[in-house]
Amino acid sequence: MSRHHVSQRQHADIVREVVSSPKAAGRAGFAASWRRSLIHHKIDPAEMPHDARLTEAEVRARREASGLLLQIAAPVLDRLARAACDAGCTVLLSDAGGLILDERVHAGDVGAFHSSNLSPGSDWSEGAQGTNGIGTCLAEGRAVTVWRDQHFLAGNTGLTCMGAPVFGAQGDLAGVIDVSSAREDMTEGYASLVALTAQDAAQRIEGDLFRAAFQGARILSAGPGENAAQGVMLLALDRDDLVVGATRAARKYMGISAEQIGTTPANDLIGQGARGGLQEAQRAAMARALARNGGNVSAAARDLGIGRATFYRKAKALQLGV
Repeated sequence: MSRHHVSQRQHADIVREVVSSPKAAGRAGFAASWRRSLIHHKIDPAEMPHDARLTEAEVRARREASGLLLQIAAPVLDRLARAACDAGCTVLLSDAGGLILDERVHAGDVGAFHSSNLSPGSDWSEGAQGTNGIGTCLAEGRAVTVWRDQHFLAGNTGLTCMGAPVFGAQGDLAGVIDVSSAREDMTEGYASLVALTAQDAAQRIEGDLFRAAFQGARILSAGPGENAAQGVMLLALDRDDLVVGATRAARKYMGISAEQIGTTPANDLIGQGARGGLQEAQRAAMARALARNGGNVSAAARDLGIGRATFYRKAKALQLGV
């Protein structure tokens, strides 16, 4: 859709036309989301944005349910906000249900965003607000940038929202980082930069959530090097080299099923090329443990959660001189 200003009535008419016309739908970037919003969620694109907020007790319960996410995300949100908020944006964190849990916003911008219902305690699921940066990101499980008139509700067309999904340790959606702007001079170039920064922040949180969930395991990179587009590729291995955890991207890349988690040795799950990468990662992890402990094998083994004999056996197999 074009990004020139149209009246709220015109916007609602455009939404209905796109949903009802296959030809028009092909030209609209969020036609599927508009269709879900109108037909499945039965939202009127001309109605005022949903502004019902949960009670303080309900918000507190949702925040407690996402306590680890909030704790791990806080420093990442702080870093993201240092750049985004200076440009007049708000940085938001939602849970997997689309409820905004936390925000970073300059004091001078609070009024503008809160009057648009972009505030903690507000429901931005697609079922409540139609197409938007948080709800559509959750509905489609991917990063989205929703420009002003790509929003479903006419009352939300003053916003540009960039949402990035945060996946939990089991590969499930944990929430969304959203950076939103109410500025009319937002450029595509800047929006693209902000969107990439939000995705990087979301992946950083995902990696930290995974490490927190598998503190007693060895965490190894499972991918062919750093590649943000592929997502966070991490494996958690126990002392017997069974894969006890894998991030969403690692499961997809290696074809790991839920039934294989905790029951299958790493080498049985990984292809020959990736296996070499795993062995190199294991060798590097053992070498780092030795270095940290001044060459003390027993201490290095304890750091890695394996026995001294297992350490020697692995070191010999990986040609690591000890």
